[in-house]
Amino acid sequence: MPQLGETVTEGTITKWYKAVGDQVARDEPLFEVSTDKVDSEVPSPLAGVLTAILVEEGDTVDVGVTLAVIGDGAAGDGTAPTPDRAAAEEPAASAPPTPVPPDPVASAAGAAAGADGLPATDHTGDPSPAPTPEPTPPPASVITAGSGLVLSPVVRKLLNEHGIDPSTVTGTGLGGRITRADVEALIGPGPSRPGPAPAADPSPVPSVATARPAPPAVPSATAVPAAPAPEATGRDEVVPFTNIRRRTAEHMVRSKATSAHTLMVKEIDYERVEQVRRTHGERFRAEEGFSLSYLPFAARAAVEALADFPHLNSSVGEDALIIHHDVNLGIAVDLDNEGLIVPVVHRAEELNLLGMARRIRDIADRARSKRLSLDDISGGTFSITNAGPFGTLLTGAIINQPQVAILSTDGVARKPVVVALPDGTESIAIHSVGLAAMTFDHRAVDGAYVARYLARLSEILNDRDWAGEL
Repeated sequence: MPQLGETVTEGTITKWYKAVGDQVARDEPLFEVSTDKVDSEVPSPLAGVLTAILVEEGDTVDVGVTLAVIGDGAAGDGTAPTPDRAAAEEPAASAPPTPVPPDPVASAAGAAAGADGLPATDHTGDPSPAPTPEPTPPPASVITAGSGLVLSPVVRKLLNEHGIDPSTVTGTGLGGRITRADVEALIGPGPSRPGPAPAADPSPVPSVATARPAPPAVPSATAVPAAPAPEATGRDEVVPFTNIRRRTAEHMVRSKATSAHTLMVKEIDYERVEQVRRTHGERFRAEEGFSLSYLPFAARAAVEALADFPHLNSSVGEDALIIHHDVNLGIAVDLDNEGLIVPVVHRAEELNLLGMARRIRDIADRARSKRLSLDDISGGTFSITNAGPFGTLLTGAIINQPQVAILSTDGVARKPVVVALPDGTESIAIHSVGLAAMTFDHRAVDGAYVARYLARLSEILNDRDWAGEL
């Protein structure tokens, strides 16, 4: 399993492009892996014959675990691994990865190394409860029991940790193979990765927890819920969480536990923008191949306003605010109702309106076709989520850690407004109007600061010569 990012500790195999016995060329796509950062195709590091697949589709394993074996195709390579061979080919399967687990308090505070386009990976869910060496793996008879079953590294580890005989587990994977979900179903309800609770509560509220010898009073993002999980009954349908849905849930809960979320909303008059869209929209579509929406205008104005209010383009560090001088703008992209990802427009302050529209379209297209690289989703410093095309009124978005603010642009509609006339009198006119909502971390800035930012954003949208930027 490759290291697909500094904070990535595990990945889920979502698809194998080759089967055992197939010829593989160097740099040919071999499998697809999903992490909490991005879904990626991984090329083969060498040419040969795929002689063994040790981790099945749907299994999640740690970075560094052996996934498959590529041989030269000579006699004796075989086409399927035996249990003993699988164990021999995976010497690291029974031990956790070598990196030292991060401080859970620092992780909860969002002070992870770098400012990722997505929240920093939660390391507290690692099944190893402490960095001390694990005991010697159980005898091979325990690992391979169950009529010679071949077990993936994660499944083998879970079985050993909980003393479960594989022969007692009914496998639902390919060819009856035991999957991680099969073992977790036997272990019982709990977090996505079972195991002892972390040594320290990553919640930013330590006062109650430290006053009692009992488990922490404030649960962490990965703590076992107090109430039992609901079970499907009657005509209910059970839809398992995908990897991206599970990761999104973890990140959102952690963000709410980390930042002091506060919402502020301002009504924006988009009439100047609407006039440019009407005048130049058809030509723009003919030349660029896509529509000129409100989003690039809002993104361009949001970035420019950050120059006057840089504390919103920052991260909360150790008793300090880390202000980023490059604006790496994250744009939330819906993956056809299958999940959400936030690719990044790097150095967005260098782009005019046309450049912003092109870059947003490019990253959105590549996100939906799974062609994003790790660089495309790393380093974000400020984010925008745009539900406006669906006609929403107001969206209170969750902050994208370790950032301190996220701007939501909602639906724009024609409404009567009061306008000032040149002679100083007022009149009623029909304008395109919508709400801009900012969720911000009150640890970093106060409401007055955000109110001034939103006023500046509105001013830019109303006063800019947008036609000139096209």
